[in-house]
Amino acid sequence: MQTQYMRTPVLSNVAVLTSGGDAPGMNAAIRAVVRSGAAHGIETIGIRRGYAGLCQGELTALSARGVGNILQRGGTCLETSRHQDMKTPEGRQKAIATLKRNGIEGLVIIGGDGTLHGAAALARDCPVPIMCVPSTIDNDVYGTDYTIGFDTAVNTAVSAIDRIRDTAESLPRLFFIEVMGREHGFLALEVAIACGADDVLIPEVHRNIDVLCKTLTDSFRRGKISPLVVVAEGEAPGGAVEIASEVKARLGIDYRVCVLGFIQRGGPPTARDRVLASKLGAAAVEALMEGRAGYLAGEVKGEIVFTPLDEAASKNKPLDSSKVQLASMLAI
Repeated sequence: MQTQYMRTPVLSNVAVLTSGGDAPGMNAAIRAVVRSGAAHGIETIGIRRGYAGLCQGELTALSARGVGNILQRGGTCLETSRHQDMKTPEGRQKAIATLKRNGIEGLVIIGGDGTLHGAAALARDCPVPIMCVPSTIDNDVYGTDYTIGFDTAVNTAVSAIDRIRDTAESLPRLFFIEVMGREHGFLALEVAIACGADDVLIPEVHRNIDVLCKTLTDSFRRGKISPLVVVAEGEAPGGAVEIASEVKARLGIDYRVCVLGFIQRGGPPTARDRVLASKLGAAAVEALMEGRAGYLAGEVKGEIVFTPLDEAASKNKPLDSSKVQLASMLAI
């Protein structure tokens, strides 16, 4: 019996995998792929352990009931990996062989920037149509305003910093909070604005120690007793620990460093991430049904947009300079 959503499918099946760093909301995206496919009479096959599982043929059937109760879970039920073989023609041929051998007619790949580069390379040689869904706490994927997992990571970091402020103000100290972001500062900048940091150090905006010391000195002069600096992990060799040490050498101020680390990747996804993952997962399946191949499904200004994989992989997402100015203005 057909549901109201079902139309004659142009595909009999699609496969889905998650790759690279895990992000809250990946499970919601998997669920959306499976259930939107089921609504149109399309079978979904899960590929375990990302590209590694694709190359090695680790496939499992996924059902609409089987993905129940994963919407609220962090991580990924399909597991993930970082697989270097996708950078080689030989590795990509293994992946293509798995798809052909199992009769896969469409592939949805969920992941971040590194995953996107692998997908773009695979799509050039692969006869099976590929769609990508952006999921990374770094929010550094071109072709979408927000990636799945970013909102959750921001809220996790802000919640931790709110707690740190309680102890910082009880025993006045300068705090340096290191968040993830090896190459980009989207996460650090968003967190800095949301928690009212006195300064934020990100790879896109070079800030030398002398300027930081002046900012902190001015903060103390204005009566602040526990300034807080958010540092993206890739801002400098040694991260927040090295930066804090250099500041103490110049100012002689007692400090503490808190590295939030992998806590930012875990936990239940926020409602915003659940909705975004649901929209993009379903959009990827719909696009495959319409005959699209080699695109990233993203959201720009609230609308679903499709960006060619080669373009999404080759272009850098620009940082919003107005947010940098906002963070500085509100820190007075």
